[in-house]
Formats: sequence, C-alpha cells, structure tokens
Amino acid sequence: MAKDGTNRGGARIGAGRKKDVLVDKINSDKIKNTYVLPQPEELSGQDMPPISDYLKQEQKNGEKFYVEEVYEETWRWLKIHECEHLVSKQLIEQYAMMVSRWIQCEQAISEFGFLAKHPTTGNAIASPYVSMSKDYMKQINNLWYQIYQVVRENASVAYDGPNPKDDLMEKLLRSKK
Repeated sequence: MAKDGTNRGGARIGAGRKKDVLVDKINSDKIKNTYVLPQPEELSGQDMPPISDYLKQEQKNGEKFYVEEVYEETWRWLKIHECEHLVSKQLIEQYAMMVSRWIQCEQAISEFGFLAKHPTTGNAIASPYVSMSKDYMKQINNLWYQIYQVVRENASVAYDGPNPKDDLMEKLLRSKK
C-alpha cells in the first residue's frame, strides 16, 4: 500500500517463496502417498492443432513469414515434454506471431540501417524498426516465460536440452541469405 493509502501496483510477479518444480518434488520424495503411473507401451499420436488462417496471410513485402515454423517448432517442443495440452493454442500463436514480427523488424534494420530521415526536418533519427524490434523482443520474452513456466512446473522429467527460443537468432541469420 502506498503512503497515500491507495493500493497501487500489487504484488510483483515472481515475488515470494519459489515453488519446487514437479521433477524435484518427485526426486526428493516430497510428494507423499503418490503413485507414479508407468508409461504405456504404445503411445497414441495427437495431431498438432491447425494454425489459424490469419497467421498464414501473405506479407506486403512478399518475404517469408516464419509464423508456421515457429508455431510447429514450439508445439513439437511442448509435445516432447507432454505439456502441449496445458498451453493454449492462442498463447502459442501469439508467441509465434511476435517472433515472426521481430524477425521482420531485424530484416528491415539490416536493409535500411539504424538511422532514418525525419519526415519534416530531414535530420537523422533512430530507425523506428529498432524500437519496434525491442518491443517485440520484450513481448516474446513475456510469452516465452509463460509457456516455459507451464512446462517447468508440470514436466515429470527434468529437461536440460535446447529450447525453441534459443533458435531465434539462427532463424534471423538464415533469413538473410
């Protein structure tokens, strides 16, 4: 509560005691009277939900849009950790769209540079693509933390491999060829 008596701000995200993830609880026997189900011999496959049409629309500049790739890669990563049913399709789509827009901004920065011409004075100003890129990256991080938190708290097997977010720069560099 602020000095003026108003309740502004609220609790900070991530503040407070850290929760143990499911894997740690299982390994340290903190979960009492539980039974870990055996893995079935034959796993049934589940198709990836189709990507929405608005994400497939052709871009104005005619260049490749990476939404489908990012969406499929993220969904496959969630499927490996058996958490694809816990994360909403809309969250995955938002994440894929933000990553694709970020790549577009970075491509524009590479094409046009870091400086732009002011429309009225003609002086050099910072390119608007730089600030847009920064904003998209902030949104990407927020969405990724939401997705990763679900996996972290619900995966029954510890994970220490690569994750789709690590490949963003690689995608960007591949797109410049």
